[in-house]
Parts: sequence; C-alpha cells; structure tokens
Amino acid sequence: MNYPIYLDHNATTPVAPVILEAMLPYFSTHFGNAASKNHPFGWMAENAVEEAREKLAHLIQAKPKELIFTSGATEAINLAIKGTFDHYQGEQQHYISCVTEHKAVLDTLSSIAKKGAEVSLLPVNPTGKIDLEQLEASITPTTKMICLMWANNETGLIHPIEEIAAIAERHNVIFFTDAVQAIGKIPVNSSGIHLMALSAHKFYGPKGVGALFIRHNHTFPKPQPLIEGGGHEKGFRSGTLNVPGIIGLGMAAEIAKDHIDLYSNQIEKLRYELESGILALEGTVLNASQENRLPHVTNISFEGVEGEDLLREINRFVAVSSGSACSSITPKPSHVLDAMGIEADLARASIRFSLGISTTHEEIEQTITVVRAVLSRLRS
Repeated sequence: MNYPIYLDHNATTPVAPVILEAMLPYFSTHFGNAASKNHPFGWMAENAVEEAREKLAHLIQAKPKELIFTSGATEAINLAIKGTFDHYQGEQQHYISCVTEHKAVLDTLSSIAKKGAEVSLLPVNPTGKIDLEQLEASITPTTKMICLMWANNETGLIHPIEEIAAIAERHNVIFFTDAVQAIGKIPVNSSGIHLMALSAHKFYGPKGVGALFIRHNHTFPKPQPLIEGGGHEKGFRSGTLNVPGIIGLGMAAEIAKDHIDLYSNQIEKLRYELESGILALEGTVLNASQENRLPHVTNISFEGVEGEDLLREINRFVAVSSGSACSSITPKPSHVLDAMGIEADLARASIRFSLGISTTHEEIEQTITVVRAVLSRLRS
C-alpha cells in the first residue's frame, strides 16, 4: 500500500526501531511471567520491568515505586478518578475539571456523577484557556479532586500546571493530570502532582501499555483498585504484566529523556513552516494561542468548505484528523472547538496536523501544496 504522508502523531506514533528491537526478546527468549518468583525466566522478566519503571520515573522525576503499569492511559484515568471516588464512598464528593478534557476523562467523570459525585466543568476562552481565579473559586469543602490535562490533544494548549498545582496545594485537594500528549514532547515533572496518566504509544512506544503515577509519602488517600485478582502492581492493578510493552515504554522514556530538547526544537521549526504556509491561504484560522502550546501540533479551520469533504480529500495524500482519534467516528464538531466558541460548520472544517520526529521539510512542503490544491478544488 502506498501510504500518505503521516501527520497524525497525536493519534499514535510508530514504534521506534530501537524500541521494537528491545522488545522482541521478551516475546520469545525472555518470555517469562514477571510474577514468577521461583526461576530465572521470571527473574529476567521482573528485572526488566523494574528497569523500565526506573527509566520512566527518571523521565518525570518521580520514584519508581510511584508508577503503576496499566493497559494504557484510559485505564489509568479510570483508576485515578473512579479509584478516588471509591475511596471516598459515602461522603459528599465534588470534582473540578474542564469542558475541553479528553473524552476518557469526561466520560469517567460522567460515570461517577451518575453515582452521586458533583462535577464542575470549567469553561474556556476562545484560545482554550481556563480562568485560574474561577478554578480557585470553584473549590468547595467537599472538593476531592482537580482534574486537568497537561496539554490538549486537539489544539496543543498547555495548561499552567505549576499554578494549578499550587492552587490544589493551598486547598488540600488532589490534583490529577492527563499528561498523555505532553510526556515525551515537553519536559514533565511530577512535582506538585498527585496522580498522572500516560501512554506509551503517544511517544514512539507500543500500544496497549501505559502508567499511572501515584504520589507516595502524602496524606492524600490512594485510589482503590478497579481490577483485582492477584495483587499485582502493589495491589493497584492485578493481572499479568505486559512485559514486552513495558520494556518498550521504558525505552521510549529513556529516549525522550535524552533527546526531548532536540526533537522539540526540530519539530517546532517544521510546525511553524507548516502553519505559515497554510495560514497564508485565504479563509484559514488558527484555533489556538500562538503561545503556551505543544511544539508539534497545529489546529486550523478552513472557511467555505464542507468538513467531511475537506478531511476526505486531504487524507488521500496526508493522514490527518479532525480532532481526537477516539471521537473521529462521529461527524459532530469537536467538543473542544465547540467549547472555544467556534461555529459548528467551521469546527467541522478544522484539521489537526500533528508532526513527529520522522517528519521532513519535504513532507511539510508537499502538505502545503496538497492543502492549497484541495481548497481550490472544493471552493471552486
């Protein structure tokens, strides 16, 4: 198959060859169960898992024991939110989040709301930012958690995490962040965070593995497990560990730690080139602030075209999306762009371009040419 140019790295990234190479022996030669404590096959697997845990901890400046491996970020998000709700069962509970969170967070909050939790969703301004004064004013005596993503998956907006953490600290409230799109792209530090979700496949690791950071040595309670049956991962998440996947996650973390600045600078230059070329075209609008956003993402609206036609025609040559991959099965406008006040037809005619470390200058030039030609054809 002749694949198009790939500019949908926020949906998933290709597994880096060096990461795949590191994983392969754990499917065959070192195939042991990490919970098998009585023989070398198990020892080898367990040692490799703990080494990966250390690498991931090093990336986010945490302790290895604070990381729980999961099947991905969605499970980690569910464990953080539902596990906290379960701990406080029987009490009045209030959770604060934002209208532009990923559906994995919003749907999980909706689930606990049906069980009695009160959920407040903060609005955003036209660039997707929240009002920190409104956040602080929303805290009540029953507030258990502030739940805000590190960086938005559709627009690339980066929330002021340090300031949010300080607000949570002042009011003695748990701060949980979905850091899926930030980790591996920009420096991420666990300082001031109590719970943090991440996923390997967003930064060149394999699908099907993620982690939840759970701060230790703190007065806040830890989430109750959602999956039981053996007490794996310190009792937080039972089940046989995905050893090859965890090896890949650890390797991805090690590579990100060593190269994050280089990758970020390289990709940001290409992103600027792409934006400049597309925004020079008539009837194009950037759906974000020029500041405080991820270096590899741009979200642009196109006036005068039907969204489905636009997406179909561009995807013939360049793989892109209209928003979150988890929500792309519906023709509805992005809930993120809707919350930013973007009119529905224009929101549907919006494209998210997300670059990766393999993206080239030539691909950016070709993408601009494709967008120009598609717009001309659809508007004629």
